[in-house]
Amino acid sequence: MKSLNIAIIGECMVELQRKDDGLKQSFGGDTLNTALYLSRLTKHTGIKTSYITALGNDPFSVDMLGKWRLEGLDTALVSQRDDKQPGLYYIETDETGERSFHYWRNDSAAKYMLDGTNSNDLLDTLFTYDALYLSGITLAILTDNGRSKLFEFLPLYKSRGGKVIFDNNYRPQLWSSQKHAQSCYSEMLKYTDIALLTFDDEQELYGDDCIEQCVERTTAAGVEELLIKRGSKDCLVIDGQDASYVAPMPVDNIVDTTAAGDSFSAGFLAKRFCGGNPKEAALAGHVVAGKVIQHQGAIIPLEAMPDLSL
Repeated sequence: MKSLNIAIIGECMVELQRKDDGLKQSFGGDTLNTALYLSRLTKHTGIKTSYITALGNDPFSVDMLGKWRLEGLDTALVSQRDDKQPGLYYIETDETGERSFHYWRNDSAAKYMLDGTNSNDLLDTLFTYDALYLSGITLAILTDNGRSKLFEFLPLYKSRGGKVIFDNNYRPQLWSSQKHAQSCYSEMLKYTDIALLTFDDEQELYGDDCIEQCVERTTAAGVEELLIKRGSKDCLVIDGQDASYVAPMPVDNIVDTTAAGDSFSAGFLAKRFCGGNPKEAALAGHVVAGKVIQHQGAIIPLEAMPDLSL
């Protein structure tokens, strides 16, 4: 199999979750979750997964970098700042496994990853990657300047043969307005080759009544490969003119749905990058997400990972 270099761009935060009478500290964030699971799933293939973010030089940041490297993530393009730290979030989980989040991230280091002169060197290096993955949260946390630089870079990257993958992950509290978010998403879709969308997020952002509205809007933007995640329901896969629903296997022991969508994306991409078609990739995504939701927290133990036989 041909070696592939994949860059995943976003933010990782310190994660706190109640455990017994205390707090359990870990780390997480949508793109980091996807990067880590993708690295685990493809470690015996020719795929290199790089995580692109900014951190501080504080103990949490140092701990994150060390753990990512142990997981096999390439961290060569992670920048560190003396004047900033990572964001923090706290998870509450109800009796059904659904979660709610409380964030402290308004001035995190990752917000400024595409600001400053060093960001030009970073973007130049990204031209050497075969594919870039980012999310709606990545778009939301960047400064206006950083987001503008990203949108200037993406068409150049695509013109050189790079593939762009976008996961919508809409969080309204991170945007100044719904209209602003819609504008940035519309711009992002112009450069997207594979869109991994959660239908609940599309409904919240655009007010869709049916899945056909989501499909129409996304394909009209020029996206040729589209997957729409619908939680525990069948996902919809569209590849050119072909469309099919792909059902997940039932999971009885749902403990925590944190990172379900992120891990689905990792399973999907692992299969696609290793030669699977979109329908096979969707099945792989369901398998990985089905494992993840049977454990607490964003990152499950390494020994609990499924074998996708890539």
